[in-house]
Amino acid sequence: MTEAACSLDVDADDIGWLTIDRPGSSANTLGRAVLLELQQHVATAEGRALRGLVLRSAKPSGFIAGADIREIMTLAGDARAVEMIELGQRLFSRLEALPYPTVAAIHGYALGGGLELTLACRYRVAVGDSKLALGLPEVQLGLHPGFGGTVRSVRLLGVRPAMKLMLTGRNVRSDQALRLGLVDRLVATRGELDAAARQIIRDAPPPRRAAAFERALSWPGLRALLRPVLLRQLRKQARPQHYPAPYAIVDLWSKYGAHGAAAMTAEARSFAVLLGGDSARNLIRVFLLQDRLKALAGKSATAIERVHVIGAGVMGGDIAAWCALRGLQVTLQDRELSLIEPALARAASLYAKRLSTPAERDAAAGRLTADVAGDGAAAADVVIEAIFEDLRAKQALYAAAEPRLRPDAVLATNTSSLTLESLAATLADPGRLVGLHFFNPVAQMPLVEVVHFPATRPQVLASAMALTRRIDKLPLPCRSSPGFLVNRVLFPYLFEALHAAGEGIAFNAIDRAAVEFGMPMGPMELSDVVGLDVLLHVGEIVTRELSQQAPPYVERVRQLVQERKLGRKSGQGFYPWHEGKIVRPAQRVAAPEDLADRLILALVNECVACLREAIVEDADLIDAGVIFGTGFAPFRGGPLAYARARGLEACVARLTVLAERYGARFRPDAGWGALADTA
Repeated sequence: MTEAACSLDVDADDIGWLTIDRPGSSANTLGRAVLLELQQHVATAEGRALRGLVLRSAKPSGFIAGADIREIMTLAGDARAVEMIELGQRLFSRLEALPYPTVAAIHGYALGGGLELTLACRYRVAVGDSKLALGLPEVQLGLHPGFGGTVRSVRLLGVRPAMKLMLTGRNVRSDQALRLGLVDRLVATRGELDAAARQIIRDAPPPRRAAAFERALSWPGLRALLRPVLLRQLRKQARPQHYPAPYAIVDLWSKYGAHGAAAMTAEARSFAVLLGGDSARNLIRVFLLQDRLKALAGKSATAIERVHVIGAGVMGGDIAAWCALRGLQVTLQDRELSLIEPALARAASLYAKRLSTPAERDAAAGRLTADVAGDGAAAADVVIEAIFEDLRAKQALYAAAEPRLRPDAVLATNTSSLTLESLAATLADPGRLVGLHFFNPVAQMPLVEVVHFPATRPQVLASAMALTRRIDKLPLPCRSSPGFLVNRVLFPYLFEALHAAGEGIAFNAIDRAAVEFGMPMGPMELSDVVGLDVLLHVGEIVTRELSQQAPPYVERVRQLVQERKLGRKSGQGFYPWHEGKIVRPAQRVAAPEDLADRLILALVNECVACLREAIVEDADLIDAGVIFGTGFAPFRGGPLAYARARGLEACVARLTVLAERYGARFRPDAGWGALADTA
């Protein structure tokens, strides 16, 4: 007999408590079986003269994480997709129509279909801590809300707030949710939720409604005026051929005004169309790759609570701040306090943005301590070295630090290009060394390359993987090799842009070719963002170690670096920058028709080489690493998924043509044949 996922209890006050607890899962999700169970309980509630009904979760982690995306993916291109969506819509409409107060009691998260379920309730109460995350992230999967969310969100919040919620897919914090009207009341702890729900049923205040002006924006005449404004804003962020879902959201609203049965029917059919498209298939693939990276961490026998970071520059300081944000005790070392103070100021800014209450911000700041003397190293579970990229400097630091470490402490380096073999040459215990390569900016980039070499002890690697998950990053195990995975494949792409620049192709044209392919920014802009000094230094290491040839235009980069024109951080690089924003030339210059292939296939060809050399375990991890480490066009599913979709033989043929036209750097790697065997 299948264990129930939902239960309905009625107390002495005639209040119904509908508790969701999907068996065998750490999180509640809405699959067909759960929806059918909920439907049975709502039908029971319809037949009872209750004072109110409370929906809550028994999971410690949160309310409902959304629809069961794996189950929904099996319905792609199938009429059952519309059937399942309509099942959810009917259920939520019946819940909405109950004649007595209904309350969603939320802790942790309510995302996607989970938030849509709360929108069908008359009231929402939530725990107002920094764990609370409310959102409609379906656009990140190439979809849009399907259980009535495109209608109810507009009715509750108003057109512009609801569109922002749906079109960005971003979560909102507790204070933002209260301000928007997404929740009616916040409580301090989960233990107070039931009492708050009971109180709101007793008081039965008038339900929230969108402001009158926001409601008016859904009138037909005003919809016609606002629609082109929304589309203009959208086109700045995403192309319809790459990301059709946000455009579908605007179309649904502009046609139906978030009103009536026709709006619900259109939502279900639009959802099913998107689900069968390439964009959703690839974006869901990216979501599943993310889950796989999370699962790689497994369980470590060693609990990690104390981290010592050496080097308070941008990377080291931000790594330390992030670790403290995620609950670790952190000491931050540099030569003098004046070098640590800017990192502490950035940390305070991070906590102000990420944490909801002053108490939480103070607690995070209290976990991060300046430590000029480096005393924290002796007590640390993990010591992270994050100084500048110089082999001798790092080895000298290890010689001073290693005698102070506990025998079981992990020594991690944030190197972006140096091999662990070279770094470990002077260590007394090379088995404790592992790479933790974070990406800049640390707070935004989800990936950490966890680099190992033959001497790395298995428990050290396990601890490094566990730490990465402990701080809510995605760990990618990589074999030690120059540039590891991400920088290894990124530099052929960046250097091909420099080849093109050396041929006189305008920077803007180079960037546009990449952006039109689907990259988040072009390679010339990316170089400015990374810093031309970093580009030059790391590029020299990677190309030297791999015996590759740097483009002649590197000499121009060297000249810019000597002139301290380093990119965004100095206000001038390939482009001028003003207050952190790029200043592009007004003139639009056409790019050669083969430029996108030159850029992208250079990267893909290097991915094939990395797979052949087993830098990571398999092709899916190549795709995951390049997407989460570089922002490679997510809607294409990753560089190797793109190559398979284009056709492996077609890619090899195109590389051969490019090699004849531009030189040996485009010669197809020997690994293409093995990749074809696994297709």
